[in-house]
Amino acid sequence: MLQLADQLKQPGLIAAPGVFDMVSAKIADSIGFRALYMTGFGVVASHLGLPDAGLATYSDMVGRVRQIAEGTSTPLIADGDTGYGGLLNVEHTVRGYEAAGAQAIQLEDQEFPKKCGHTLGRRVIPLADAARKIKVAVAARTSREFLIVARTDARTAHGLDEALRRGDAYASAGADLLFIESPESVEEMERIARSFDLPLIANMVEGGRSPVLSRGELEAIGFKVAIFPTSGLFAAAAALRAVYGYILENGSSRGWDGELFGFDEFTRLVGFERVWAFDRVNAEEAVVDEASSTRANGSAARESAPRI
Repeated sequence: MLQLADQLKQPGLIAAPGVFDMVSAKIADSIGFRALYMTGFGVVASHLGLPDAGLATYSDMVGRVRQIAEGTSTPLIADGDTGYGGLLNVEHTVRGYEAAGAQAIQLEDQEFPKKCGHTLGRRVIPLADAARKIKVAVAARTSREFLIVARTDARTAHGLDEALRRGDAYASAGADLLFIESPESVEEMERIARSFDLPLIANMVEGGRSPVLSRGELEAIGFKVAIFPTSGLFAAAAALRAVYGYILENGSSRGWDGELFGFDEFTRLVGFERVWAFDRVNAEEAVVDEASSTRANGSAARESAPRI
C-alpha cells in the first residue's frame, strides 16, 4: 500500500475511520481503507475509561500507536494531543510516534490539559508558542514521509478568523496538513477550503459541532482527508449495550437476534490461523525429533547390551 504522503497526491478523498484498540484497528485494516486514524477520544475511553481531557500520558498513547502500527498495514494518522508538554516534549513525542510506526502525527494548539475538540471550554495557547511547536515537530522528524498535522481549536472560543490566522501560521511553520477544528456550518467549511493550498482534514463527529457531510460534498468543498473518530466507537458501544442488556434480561444470549461476529471469522481476524500453522509445523518437528531420539536410544541400547 502507498505511504500516506503518496496517498495525498492521489485523486479523491481519503476517508479514515477512527480506531481505538486492536479489534477496531484489525477490522478497519482488513476491509480496504487508505488510512486509519488513531483517535485520542476513543483510546482514552477504551483504554482508560476516562474522558478525553488531558488525562492520558505520552506513554499511554505511544504504546497504543505502536500496537496499532505493528498490527496493521494501512497508513496510520495518530492523535498526539498537544505534544504532552513544552517544546522538548513535542520533539520527544514526534520522534516516539515516528519510531512507533505512525505515518502522521496530529498536534493541536490547546492549553494543557486539553479537551475533546467538539466540547466547550477549550482554550488555546498564544499563536507564537503554537507555531514554534509546529517548527519543532517538523525539525524533529527523521523522514519527510512522516507528516505533521497542525490542528487549531481556536474556532469555538475565538471565531473563524482567528482559526484561519493560526492555520496560515502553522502552514508557514512547515505543517504538511491543516486541521481547522469544529467549523459550525458548510459555509465555514467552504471558507476554510478557499483559504489554504495545503491538504485539509475534516473531522466528522456524529452529534458534534460540525455538519457531517457526504464524500461528494467534502470533495467538492476541497477537503482531502475526512476522519471519523467516533463512528466505530459509538457503534461498538451501542452493540455492547444491546447484547449485554439482552443477557441481563434473559440470563442467556440464546435467542439474541442482533448481529454477532462469527466465532470462526473472529479467530481468523486475531490471527489464530497462524497459531494453528505454527503448532502443526512444530508438532511435526517434535514427532520427527522423538522418532530420531527413539531410534538413537534403541541403537545405543543394542550396542551396550552384553554379548553372550
